[in-house]
Amino acid sequence: MEWLDEQAAGSVVYVSFGRIVVAWAPQTKVLAHRAVGCFVTHGGWNSTLEAVAAGVPMVVYPQWSDQPTNAKLVEDVFGVGVRVRENGDVKMVVGSEEMGRAIREVMDGPKSEQIKGNARRLKIAAGEAVAAGGEGTSKVSVRKFVDEIVGRSCSSSGPCCGEGIS
Repeated sequence: MEWLDEQAAGSVVYVSFGRIVVAWAPQTKVLAHRAVGCFVTHGGWNSTLEAVAAGVPMVVYPQWSDQPTNAKLVEDVFGVGVRVRENGDVKMVVGSEEMGRAIREVMDGPKSEQIKGNARRLKIAAGEAVAAGGEGTSKVSVRKFVDEIVGRSCSSSGPCCGEGIS
């Protein structure tokens, strides 16, 4: 963290292929640091959400499970990063040229300002979603879901909500 403090805002590319990292590099704190301008990640859901919450654009190098889907969301749906492309017929291998291309695209390429702006907007939306009393909070969503289910059950004919049950 001390090293990051000495770097210019948005100048650091943070690389981590898993959320559990060494003690000297706590991922959520690193991502929240002003110096981090790009996160190279495998695209696991935890890492993706942490980057979104921090407003950090991503280069996603998916390997398996949910990662390819998350990479598509990052690039094609949310527009907060790019996905690296595999080299030819060598499965899951990305060369230095491709990795460099993806990082340059996020850091200072033609779409970088759009990507960074999308990341900032999504960070704000994520913050609002989990704010106390916010309409998007999990607690509010679960409460609405339960209320809807209970309301449906009790509005139908037959025993519900304890009626007619002995």
